[in-house]
Amino acid sequence: MNMRTLEDSTSNIIFEDSNLKYALEQLDKAAVKVLLLINNEKSFVATITDGDVRRAILAGASLETMVSCIANFHPLFLEHDDEDVARKLMYEKEISALPVLDEEKKIQKVYIIGEDKPKEVTEKLNVPVVIMAGGLGTRLYPYTKILPKPLIPVSDIPISERIIQSFQEIGCEEFHMVVNYKRNMIKAYFNDMDHGYNIHFWDEETPLGTGGGLYLLRDCISGTFVLTNCDVLILDDVRKIIKHHKEQMNKVTMVCSLKNFVIPYGIVNFTEGGEISSFEEKPQLSFFTNTGYYILEPDVFGYIKQGEKIGMPDIIDRMHRNGLNVGIYPISENAWLDMGQFDSMESMERRLKELC
Repeated sequence: MNMRTLEDSTSNIIFEDSNLKYALEQLDKAAVKVLLLINNEKSFVATITDGDVRRAILAGASLETMVSCIANFHPLFLEHDDEDVARKLMYEKEISALPVLDEEKKIQKVYIIGEDKPKEVTEKLNVPVVIMAGGLGTRLYPYTKILPKPLIPVSDIPISERIIQSFQEIGCEEFHMVVNYKRNMIKAYFNDMDHGYNIHFWDEETPLGTGGGLYLLRDCISGTFVLTNCDVLILDDVRKIIKHHKEQMNKVTMVCSLKNFVIPYGIVNFTEGGEISSFEEKPQLSFFTNTGYYILEPDVFGYIKQGEKIGMPDIIDRMHRNGLNVGIYPISENAWLDMGQFDSMESMERRLKELC
């Protein structure tokens, strides 16, 4: 761990009357996942972390809730710039950002504790990863007429290999892939690779949807595991997601991403008599959507029938109606990369290049 100053802290500073939606967007851009709140006089008043925002959303807060409702209004700060004092205080109090203020409580500098390089995995995240890779990939036709979707390259590396690499980085070694369309091509690709993990293939004889193929694994997984579609990357800490899953004692945790969608038309509101009451020019909707990425307990196998074609949301609904704990883990919009369609595939390419 190292300590340094955050010279450009613009994205870390927001006004106290901002809402949670804006806070999530700024946390996406921030170098360190804590926001410094200022009042109308631009004086520092509070802090809020990504964890604070996530807990508020899970507790039922809307995206329009003001950050001031959940912020810490008794934050630590320095009145005089002293790096040694800052270092000691930050390590003792386990905080990642510490502002230095002037006499008017204006922010002059921000010390942060961060990492120049990812820490090596010292304790393996010992969970199996299941990748659903049996679909036809019709939304990516004609690419998928030649290659199955799991082998379509994103910045020169097949998407399924990128998914596996992301889990390898946190210590996962056991992988299962449910395959159908062009499955021999998928198997040949991975069998020709010299990789440091175990991958098992499970053949769907007929397409079984995003959940039905899980039945094939009912006898080989006995603990918590990750299920992901073969076209998504989640740029969030899987350890935190699994920790949340276990703390909530969930049987299913669905990772849901914030999505901002602009309706490309002007909306006209009118009365019963047909009189125009108001206009909304290209309004924006904000909501959380299913990413196709889940943390699951083996209880899920009891809710899938052999040979049944069914999607994961329907399986989760069965579990919920039977009284099992099913929950979500909210992430920001930029933490979800999806290549299910051409425009989103291009977006994934751009984002991965930015991260390199």
